[in-house]
Amino acid sequence: MFVLFEEAGKFLAGRVLSEAETSMQVELDSGKRVKVKGANALLKFEKPSPAELLKEAQQVAQSIELDLAWEFAPEEEFGFADLARDYFSDKATLAQQAGALLRLFEAPHYFRRAGKGRFRKAPAEILQQALAAIEKKAQVQAQIQAWAAELAAGQCPPSIREQLYKILFKPDKNAPEYKAVVEASRSTHLAPLALLQKAGAIDSPYQFHWRRFLLEYFPKGTGFGPLAAPAIKEELPVASTPAFSIDDSSTTEIDDALSVSGLGSGEVTVGVHIAAPGLAIAPGTPLDQIARQRLSTVYMPGYKITMLPDDVVQAYTLLEGRDCPAVSLYATFDEASLLLKSTETKLERVPITANLRHDQLDEHLTEAWLEDAAAPGNVPGPAAGLRPQLSFLYRLAKHLKSLREVVRGKPENFNRPDYNFRLLGHDGSEPKGEEQVEITVRRRGAPLDLIVAEAMILANSSWGQWLGELGVPAIYRSQASLAPGVKVRMGTKALPHAGIGVKSYAWSTSPLRRYTDLVNQWQIIAGARHGRTAALAAPFKPKDAELFSIISAFDAAYSAYNGHQATMERFWTLKYLEQQGVGELVAAVFKENLARAESLPLVLPVLGGGDLPRGSRVRVKLGEVDEISLDVRGTVVERLDTAPAAAPSEEDDSEEESVAGPIAIAVDVDETEEAPATPGDNPAS
Repeated sequence: MFVLFEEAGKFLAGRVLSEAETSMQVELDSGKRVKVKGANALLKFEKPSPAELLKEAQQVAQSIELDLAWEFAPEEEFGFADLARDYFSDKATLAQQAGALLRLFEAPHYFRRAGKGRFRKAPAEILQQALAAIEKKAQVQAQIQAWAAELAAGQCPPSIREQLYKILFKPDKNAPEYKAVVEASRSTHLAPLALLQKAGAIDSPYQFHWRRFLLEYFPKGTGFGPLAAPAIKEELPVASTPAFSIDDSSTTEIDDALSVSGLGSGEVTVGVHIAAPGLAIAPGTPLDQIARQRLSTVYMPGYKITMLPDDVVQAYTLLEGRDCPAVSLYATFDEASLLLKSTETKLERVPITANLRHDQLDEHLTEAWLEDAAAPGNVPGPAAGLRPQLSFLYRLAKHLKSLREVVRGKPENFNRPDYNFRLLGHDGSEPKGEEQVEITVRRRGAPLDLIVAEAMILANSSWGQWLGELGVPAIYRSQASLAPGVKVRMGTKALPHAGIGVKSYAWSTSPLRRYTDLVNQWQIIAGARHGRTAALAAPFKPKDAELFSIISAFDAAYSAYNGHQATMERFWTLKYLEQQGVGELVAAVFKENLARAESLPLVLPVLGGGDLPRGSRVRVKLGEVDEISLDVRGTVVERLDTAPAAAPSEEDDSEEESVAGPIAIAVDVDETEEAPATPGDNPAS
């Protein structure tokens, strides 16, 4: 005797070897023996063989029209044999009964299972909904296959083009567009990005990088709602000494300015004046919420996304020709020895007489002009009238730098230039990616750069130490030592920063463009108003969980923003190579098969450099530029020195290198995610 039974949602048949009251021992055609519960046995028969019955039942099942079977089925619960007799005849064969069982079981939208071999037909309205869903699913699957076929053929369907960046970087894995890309990628054995490139889906490499960033960090866009800058209600005294700022021409968020008084008196007071949005914007207000959401201004060549609305920035920026609210640090030095004698913090309005610009002055304002009052010069604009003040600030900056280097234990290296990117004819709106780019060198440690950097370090370290003495928590950056692998950390304690060479360091000098600085400014304002009782009045109290939340969010956002800036700078560098027809360049080998260009901000992998000593100068022939993967490779064609130049220091190697890697995308077809770069400290910012 044979039996047809259900086991784990499958129908099997075999020979009955033995039978008990509630179970039976069954041997399958494969020879495997299984124990079957009596309740699972659905049909017992003598012939045909189990294999023949199942084969014939499958054929019968395919012949049963579900709509007709549903019409024949009774309203009450029924068994599969009952339906077979209603559908075929009252003498339905064994194969017909088994076929009805298989057909009922595989159509849950028509017939609901009510037990072993028992069913109940679905209500008419539920059936129609299920059939509509099945039809829709079939249509979607057909659309997926059609899209996948187009992609495989090198054409991009409009629907996929519209969803391109979401598919690549933040996909809905149930969306048909995503599934079509996955299917086409598998069928063509191409990575999703390569597949879409081949299909012409990416019209603009610039937009590829830009929209990828926006999708991740500004999914709702970069605009602001209608928010006005609140007025500063406090009556502030006007500073007796006017100040001037030093920035690039593109800078609109002028956070800091400097003043010098007392020259020739034996005691000189240097004022570091910081724009004071913290006097008007209160924690928890709509403007604070926007700033806390963005956390920093995002910079890139030719464009930026500001932390605060432009109208708000313009209300508090240190613009020349007006008395600007400021939080001022006054540091008094002995004019001869440059010994720091005292510091004082004031809340005031500072007359800004000039906004000096690096890019207009660096080539004219030389070390000789600053160090020798008799030296001739051709310094344009108001900077010429500030020669005594600038000369003292330069002398002071060199002195402060030397003191920090004693603490550091070694000098700071300014042997690598900074680069300025300028999009010619660009009006500051969002770039198209095809603008003519100009890349110029800005020497690190140039006089104006050094003056600003040391003034900001003085302010950030002085305020950080002062808040620590008052017991007012702040957001600090610290580094335990310069040992390899010891990184800069953010925290709420005033700890030493070995990399800069100061006892403590709290970013406080850029409150218009960094949220940490705005937070610290609120704490500094409390210190200036309340002195020793400031810890009770400051917005953030000791061990405030909000501070730790801000630190965590800022660290992640600032790292991502710096990573995007590095990405766009590399894009424009590669664009420069193409626009200028650069086929070869001079570079220095600094790691195995990696070289750094001498005249451009470009690090690239090179063939033929693996056996050369570190620091070797070589001529490199460039390969094809890929603006999407940001990749360019080179081949060493000539060594230009007989002995290697000074090998890069460990400090140089610790800086993040902009070397293109594979673009990380979210389509799950064998791709990897790259970790974002961690930005270092920039004292001048």
